[in-house]
Amino acid sequence: MAELATLARPYAEALLQVALNGNAQQLSAEVDALAAVASDAQMRQFADDPKARDQQVFDVVQSVAQKEPLSAPAANLLRTVIDNGRLSVLPEIAAQFRALLNARSGVSYATVYSAFDIDAAQLGEVLNTLEKRFGRKLNATVQIDASLIGGIRVVVGDEVLDTSVKARLEQMKAALTA
Repeated sequence: MAELATLARPYAEALLQVALNGNAQQLSAEVDALAAVASDAQMRQFADDPKARDQQVFDVVQSVAQKEPLSAPAANLLRTVIDNGRLSVLPEIAAQFRALLNARSGVSYATVYSAFDIDAAQLGEVLNTLEKRFGRKLNATVQIDASLIGGIRVVVGDEVLDTSVKARLEQMKAALTA
């Protein structure tokens, strides 16, 4: 994974510079759409086919990703990654671009793992508490993980806050066996 991250970083940083001068939200949406198309195995197989010309790959990816033509920065990115044979790196470019954009705006993505469904009101309360704890605005997604037994586990970047019953049981086990 480090190799993909290394390849993607210059593209993501260049995109950030372009996004700061224009419509960052539109560019982010376009890059995410391109990344979704580029992550498809059949699309990568088509792009890797020696008979497929770069313009054909560009046209197919663009038409699948968007109904309307891409903005100039998104089209330039797509053309550049295709010309350099880096279409498979596009999902990592999108992830790094999103992370850079969020860091610039003070927003982070959080994944909340819960043993049970969390309704909107509960999620709002949890997010308020988490935003105070982490000191930044959070965009959260919820994933159900029944193995937690109860409580929640929150992952924000490389930080983890685990208040689940499973984690407490593991702590008690470690304390008893030490």
